[in-house]
Amino acid sequence: MAAAATLAGAATAAPAGPSAPGAPVSSARAGGAGATQAAGADVVKAARAAATAHAKDTGVGAKETLVVKDALVDPEGKRHVRFERAYRGVPVVGGDLVVHLDAKGGYLGATRAVGHRVAVPSVTPKLTERQAAAKAAASARGTAGKAELVVDATAGKAVLAYRVTVTGGHAAEKGALRAVTVDASSGEVLSTTPLTDAFISPKLKAALRAKGRTAAPRTGATATPKAPAGTSTTGFPAQATGTGASIFDGSLQLTTTQTAQNSFTLKDPSRGDAETRDAGGKELERFADGKALTNSTNRWGNGTASDPVSAAVDAQYGITSTFDYYKSVFGRNGVKNDGKGPGALVHFGDKVGNAFWSPDCGCMLYGDGDGETFKQPLVALDVTGHELSHGVIGATANFQPTRVDAAGNQFGEAGSLNESFADIFGSGMEFRTNNPENPPNYLLGEKLGLDQQFLRRLDKPSLDRLEGTVDYWDKGSYDREVHAGSGVSSHAFYLLAEGSGKKTIGKVAYDSPTYDGSTVTGIGRDKAEQIFYRALTRYMVSTTDFHQARTATLQAAADIYGSGGTEYKAVDKAWAAVNVTAANTPSAGH
Repeated sequence: MAAAATLAGAATAAPAGPSAPGAPVSSARAGGAGATQAAGADVVKAARAAATAHAKDTGVGAKETLVVKDALVDPEGKRHVRFERAYRGVPVVGGDLVVHLDAKGGYLGATRAVGHRVAVPSVTPKLTERQAAAKAAASARGTAGKAELVVDATAGKAVLAYRVTVTGGHAAEKGALRAVTVDASSGEVLSTTPLTDAFISPKLKAALRAKGRTAAPRTGATATPKAPAGTSTTGFPAQATGTGASIFDGSLQLTTTQTAQNSFTLKDPSRGDAETRDAGGKELERFADGKALTNSTNRWGNGTASDPVSAAVDAQYGITSTFDYYKSVFGRNGVKNDGKGPGALVHFGDKVGNAFWSPDCGCMLYGDGDGETFKQPLVALDVTGHELSHGVIGATANFQPTRVDAAGNQFGEAGSLNESFADIFGSGMEFRTNNPENPPNYLLGEKLGLDQQFLRRLDKPSLDRLEGTVDYWDKGSYDREVHAGSGVSSHAFYLLAEGSGKKTIGKVAYDSPTYDGSTVTGIGRDKAEQIFYRALTRYMVSTTDFHQARTATLQAAADIYGSGGTEYKAVDKAWAAVNVTAANTPSAGH
């Protein structure tokens, strides 16, 4: 089990929420607009002081400094400050924690990733950066980039190490970046962790190739962009309204930037300058190196991959729709909640059958397909929603896998939560966008053209036989591949939102089972999203496991709706229905 500790009232199973049991809450979206209001410097200062004063809870020692990553104020007044740590000036990997304060700045508790103290005998390495980089490159069979001295706290004790960025390698996905951690004293390779999140896992690719399967994407009808409107005659740059013909989503209206009388750029000034560029078949590392997409008509694409701009239409629509989803539903203003719109690079690399979120680039990377298994650009709407949600997760809880194998497959419960939450919010974005050419549902990857008609689904995850996704928790979750393991929390979310049993939503038939044979009544997708989002951004850390996710969502439900109400009880019942209960919570070390 991961070592995350929930202390002093934070994310406890029966929290004392701000509302009395059964007390009414003003809005079903009580965790939404305004909930992610950034806290001021006084709140951060109070949280730092509390972390030091309550060192027994937080684990913060005298030689450590706290670096603020995120600071949020809830509508009811609670404050949550997420910190990363440095030990004697050296960044700590795996030392993240969240300090919780009440409306008056009083200490409520902390949620921390590791339970042990962070300390090393010396911060002077025996290896040089060059030696560490060589060790990392040899281990990963790739090319080493930057090497940073860190204190690695992820393996049960703190170790002085180098964290080396590696590209390429024998088994690496094109465009993938990995962080290889090397002991700064012995030169031992301690871990390898992906830095880019790929939609198609190595395990899935291998399964499809072994079966001789190819994907035949269900694209939309060929379309011609309609005549655009909303151009300016004076004063540039100016916001304009263009039209696009997408591969997957039909004819679309796009907000663009007019730079001259007859010149337009695929950049949306109304959404933090969200922009799509062309990587030109290269594996670019910087968004700025992509070629800006411009034309003189403000009409984009022809609805097929024969026009390279069509993929850009889908990408731009996806990144702006995801921006809108997080802002309108949760009050989150961009991936990092900093007002900046996401970027996208289409035509990334040569024969790349995948799509990625790259935190180094701060953008989406879309391949055109490998020409074998995937023969279309991977720019479907829910692919973008899923991948950009990885960006949001990275900016908040930053779930990390327990281990990564030689092929790049990830394992463990925190990694499974990473995939699950990306599926949950990717599906939520599709519902919010509600495009009739791409009807919303609780399926992921239904446009990819797989024989099973979807990649994953939330109502009965085990119907995904390609990845072996599971419906319920068991002890195998400790070391299950993350896409397979994601079914546990995805299923809990679906049950919370929609309930168990047979139903038809839109035009899709669902039949969600329960582990204990119970009947679960859903509270609605809106409330379920608010609970899971608040849990992610306030009460989860990099090592959170499924049982800790249960207590985090219970705390979130208590915050928003009260600890004795229908919503709180439904959260408890939904987790029990996937076999995650207080009674079967594993002890430390399993």
